Amino acid sequence: MEIDFVDLTPENLAGEHLCCIIRTKKPHPGVEAKRQWLADRLKEGHVFRKLNVRGCVFIEYAPLETAWVPVVGENYLYIYCLWVTGGPKGCGYGRALMESCIADAKARGSSGICMLGAQKQKAWLSDQSFARKFGFETVDTTPGGYELLALSFDGSKPAFTPGAKRETIENQELTVYYDLQCPYIPQRIETLRAYCAEKGIPARFVQADSLEKAKALPCPFNNWAVFYRGRFQTVNQIDIPTLERILKKELWYDGSTIERGERHEKTGVL
Repeated sequence: MEIDFVDLTPENLAGEHLCCIIRTKKPHPGVEAKRQWLADRLKEGHVFRKLNVRGCVFIEYAPLETAWVPVVGENYLYIYCLWVTGGPKGCGYGRALMESCIADAKARGSSGICMLGAQKQKAWLSDQSFARKFGFETVDTTPGGYELLALSFDGSKPAFTPGAKRETIENQELTVYYDLQCPYIPQRIETLRAYCAEKGIPARFVQADSLEKAKALPCPFNNWAVFYRGRFQTVNQIDIPTLERILKKELWYDGSTIERGERHEKTGVL
């Protein structure tokens, strides 16, 4: 079966949908931010390849040297996302997308391909068990349980930066690092910012708006990372219930207790 994939280019970027969030009637701020982010990345060898249907079937990868992640290595490709959902799921498109990436890497003369994983699968990371079927192996880890998976063609291995393994920061308030690669991010940041302001929760939202800033981040990062009380929490994009669980977990972690209905003086959480 011949599969009709489309690669985004500077020429077709404005007219093609971006899979994750499809809008027909009016511009979506996250989609437009992602479109601009892609416009700057495509000239660096970034690839966004999708099935030529109105659905969510795509892979996104880039040369590791220009990938906005705290991972280093020579002559590798980095997979940000491989996602197949909805009706097309189970039709072999995920395999075809991965095979296309592997073929592209070999055609470029790359040393291999890598991607972010974790000891326990995370909702916002591509399925690492699927990647292992193609020969991806764990080549580096962080203290917090994140893994760097790699398919090496020549025996070389990429690695997390030393900073990515630190997983601590001096700031104690809720801190979210993000970039604009994912179209869900602007709306998610707006929701969290409004909630923190309403509840009196001190919070910092730090945009990684350059390759240098992304490479220097103090934790694993695919486009998002959360700290609280100086400790790294997750690369998952979080909603309000998840934020509340993080705040509550960290209070108990420090041995603090809160009487029912008493507002915590630092976080504002009941």
